[in-house]
Amino acid sequence: SGIPAGIASLHSQYKTGRIGRMSEDKFQVRYYVGHKGKYGHEFMEFEFLSDGTLRYANNSNYKNDVIIRKEVKVSPAVMEEVKRIVAKSEIIEEDDSKWPEPNADGRQELEILLDNKHIFFTCSTINTMVDIQKSADPEGLRAFYYLVQDLKCLVISIISLHFKIKPIP
Repeated sequence: SGIPAGIASLHSQYKTGRIGRMSEDKFQVRYYVGHKGKYGHEFMEFEFLSDGTLRYANNSNYKNDVIIRKEVKVSPAVMEEVKRIVAKSEIIEEDDSKWPEPNADGRQELEILLDNKHIFFTCSTINTMVDIQKSADPEGLRAFYYLVQDLKCLVISIISLHFKIKPIP
């Protein structure tokens, strides 16, 4: 099906096509970016589940690094903020049909259950704003890009704070 191994995919749980109907109380977000190259399958993936679980995985085989897997529970306030970020991005209204297809350089996936909708976007990795400007759908791809940046910053912050070895004085 083209879904990479890693964190369990919402896609496999709710196989309803690119857009489907879900129960209204569900809110979930999953993001994956990765490629297969010189060092094998390298990827970063995270997901927020309805029950407040945040799962994070990062696999870089560079210098024989091992896969990093972290799982934490976040508060309802954090889940509401994630939901607000997603809703404000208006990504639910976008369509990835004109976005660059995943290729040998990599793929990105964004899967969201929000407001009784299920979306599943795929595209190639985005390296620069020029990639976005030259695409057939710069507005939609820009919304995707900035949403992903916001979510990645939030996830990295939560994981870093939660697993900090030495507390900040």
